[in-house]
Amino acid sequence: MPDAVVIGAGPNGLVAANLLADAGWSVEVLEEQPEPGGAVRHDSGVDADFVSDVFSSFYPLAAASPVLAGLGLTEHGLRWSHAPHVLAHPLSDGTCAVLDRRVETTAASLEIFAPGDGAAWRRLYEVWESLRPDILDALFTPFPPIRATARLAARLRSAGGLRLARSLVLPVRRLGEEEFRGAGGRLLLAGNALHADLAPEAAGSGGFGWLMSMLGQTYGFPVPVGGSGALTDALVRRLRARGGTLRCGQRVSRVVVRDRRAVAVRTADGETVPARHAVLADVSVPDLYGGLVEPEHLPAQVLDDIERFQWDFATFKVDWALDGPVPWKAEEAARAGTVHLADGVDELTRFAAQIAMRQVPDRPFTLFGQMTTADPCRSPQGTESAWAYTHVPHDIRADAGEEGITGSWDAREQEIMADRVERQVERFAPGFRQLVRARRILAPPTLQSLDANLRGGAINGGTTALHQQLFFRPVPGAGRPETAVAGLFLASAGAHPGGGVHGAPGANAARAALRRHFPPGRTRLQRMLAGRDRTGTRR
Repeated sequence: MPDAVVIGAGPNGLVAANLLADAGWSVEVLEEQPEPGGAVRHDSGVDADFVSDVFSSFYPLAAASPVLAGLGLTEHGLRWSHAPHVLAHPLSDGTCAVLDRRVETTAASLEIFAPGDGAAWRRLYEVWESLRPDILDALFTPFPPIRATARLAARLRSAGGLRLARSLVLPVRRLGEEEFRGAGGRLLLAGNALHADLAPEAAGSGGFGWLMSMLGQTYGFPVPVGGSGALTDALVRRLRARGGTLRCGQRVSRVVVRDRRAVAVRTADGETVPARHAVLADVSVPDLYGGLVEPEHLPAQVLDDIERFQWDFATFKVDWALDGPVPWKAEEAARAGTVHLADGVDELTRFAAQIAMRQVPDRPFTLFGQMTTADPCRSPQGTESAWAYTHVPHDIRADAGEEGITGSWDAREQEIMADRVERQVERFAPGFRQLVRARRILAPPTLQSLDANLRGGAINGGTTALHQQLFFRPVPGAGRPETAVAGLFLASAGAHPGGGVHGAPGANAARAALRRHFPPGRTRLQRMLAGRDRTGTRR
């Protein structure tokens, strides 16, 4: 009998399993898909000579994460690679805002849009540098991060106090208008805010756009050498080296609860896998509450709150094998790993408004990834492995493009939407479509079929909006991995601090499970011995 069963071998589940194994627990991970990784996988499904990241690609949060750093994954084969520029946001007139790991390069890019904007960016960066250690500590530790918050509050007072706090809760449109005279800085902030489901007018989008921009400024948007799955491979190798077990093709259908405590899981083929101490669930919140855990084991208030749970936007993705580099009008975009495609902040607002009205956008804001630019081993020399994704509503009521997309996402609708995405790229890179050797379409239902946590193509485990963050995540009064069922812990992006590949939800769940069985007063030796049998052999 393992000490812990982990449901799901996404990055959070694998981080949780590794930390439990480090504490001397025996761990068994059960994964529904035929391979581990969740949304961190790659393949050669577009073209045999091209490596394509199936889901996520660029990992600023992984680079910043003390959780992943503490696992020492470079010792297990993980290597990182960077594009020359972190990010570019070109406009149709050929101008381009550039985010680069050298702050002077970023500042010089913005100075072209308006004199003084380079200095404005440096000021934002100086604020970030003064707050960075405590922001990261607060972000990646269990909620409430009392010590980190106290230190952060002290630093905030010295950095401007309430005025700075006001800036961070502003809509990103307003923050950009207050900080920059020209379009460049505003574009970097607003485009980064829309990495989540935060419209330019949403409260708190300014803080999120600033955070993502500063992470890119400091850490870049790195990629694992060889494909995103290299990160997963390193986590799996580390887990197995510590005695952990991973079984794929094992869909968990039920968490077994006795006397209000999780004691086992049951798989779809009828196998019962007991758990001596804990069950950790790297699954979506709605799939756990009232799904894997039967409603009679949950408080009525939790079930009521789950009815109000809000997903983030649905996602539509296209992968390409390109016969040459993308012919950008703006030369700077050719050196960026990530390229944002929208012709100004107004177009971003228009895009978000169409989604809010449940319309498929006619000019979709597109995040474009140049993977060979970021990691030359992804495709043959002189070619580019590329992808783009955009967002669409979950419940489609109309097509703003007037081509009849209804949300059935049949083959016809997938082709129409992929063509629409390619036309958006063509606005900024004329001749792009002539380079397409092959393409693959991943519509919302396809993404969900490949990873059940991506409900309808939602990639962040639930909205990033303020009403579902901190102690509102995943439901009001929560903010922690513990659940209403003893011994059951939420270890997915549905828990604080949310989406992104950083491992914090998994780490928080693992630490909560250990804390339940090993109170703080117990010594490290006692904890290690508790994970071994009387002969000194790890169970």
